Amino acid sequence: MFAHSRALGLHRGGWFASGAFSQGIATPERGMGQCLIWKATVSGMEPIRPDFAGASIAGIIPALLGSRPDTWVPAPANGAESVVLLVLDGLGWAQIEANRGLLPNISSMQGSAITSVAPSTTATALTSITTGLTPIEHGVLGYRVREEEDVLNILSWRTDQGSRPPEPEAFQRHAAFMGREVPVVTKSEFRTTGFTKAHLGGARLEGWSTVAVLVEQCARLALTDPLVYAYYPGVDAVAHEYGLNDDRYFAELKFADRLVGWILESLPSSTALLITADHGQVEVGRDGWLETGSLAKYIEMQAGEGRFRHLYAKQGAAADLAGAARSEFGDQAWVFTRSELINDGWFGEGRPTPSAGRRIGDVVLAAKDCWAFTDPSLRREAQLISAHGSLTEAEMFVPFLGARGVR
Repeated sequence: MFAHSRALGLHRGGWFASGAFSQGIATPERGMGQCLIWKATVSGMEPIRPDFAGASIAGIIPALLGSRPDTWVPAPANGAESVVLLVLDGLGWAQIEANRGLLPNISSMQGSAITSVAPSTTATALTSITTGLTPIEHGVLGYRVREEEDVLNILSWRTDQGSRPPEPEAFQRHAAFMGREVPVVTKSEFRTTGFTKAHLGGARLEGWSTVAVLVEQCARLALTDPLVYAYYPGVDAVAHEYGLNDDRYFAELKFADRLVGWILESLPSSTALLITADHGQVEVGRDGWLETGSLAKYIEMQAGEGRFRHLYAKQGAAADLAGAARSEFGDQAWVFTRSELINDGWFGEGRPTPSAGRRIGDVVLAAKDCWAFTDPSLRREAQLISAHGSLTEAEMFVPFLGARGVR
């Protein structure tokens, strides 16, 4: 089942190829608005296109279940009797490279960087990981998306105006894990949420309330199931609250690395642990949030997130909105129209889910550098110190690494 060859890796922009970690190139420095940015996200860079035809998070499950070529799967999965796939929410490749000294277990693993999806956000990316589909196919096209005349928050499964949210299974109809019965180890409080029903439909859910239980669940299930999926949200939560240059963030990185070590110690050598992430992070800080008030006369509503802002135009104003957005924010964002995003394949190829088109903004602001765009209906979002969703290297490249158990 898991007959894989050594990962080929990525070479774009100097990103590490395969084998144990080499010296990283991404280093933090202070930049615009006194926010922490990465050298990989310099002004004028090209946006990173998701590698839907090759090594992307949307291809992990199809590769592990044998339905797509898998030469980029980490070597330790080759010949393994079982595999535990651990998703470390918010741990991008640049963050690993910048903090290798804090991550001895992760740094010793074999593998490469692969791409996330667009937008590089949890709701979209986790759905691509679990279904093996591109965003245009599964239709979860952001953290918040237009749903009829309201906006649906995917993670909370609530609407802005209080209208009844759609049934999760109707909103996202594709089964997780290609219809296979795969156990999922996730926080107990997540098991009954609308988002869980939307992106893990049909999966067998095993809850954890403490990290010790997470480790034990993975070890127990790997004895009987060929593939186990596990999810840990700590890095993302701490980065949002404190940013990427805070002792509390560094403490969380060390803890996540210890978690990887504990799981490896709990698994036999016949089992491989693979780790990946849904997206990376960019520190926006307090100064990086930009108001879109200059575009208000063209906008009916907004959705998405600060670094991938969907703008829905008033009737007949889409072209004017696109022109004004490019004029006003062309230096701070890649400005796309809906048709550009769809026709150029940013959300992937394949058969679009019927509602995908109306969930995408008429115009999308994909933030460059360390900028983000506020939504007047969600002011508290601007309290986030670190954010994600856009197409920079720091957000789009994530790890796909592996090691064998050592028990």
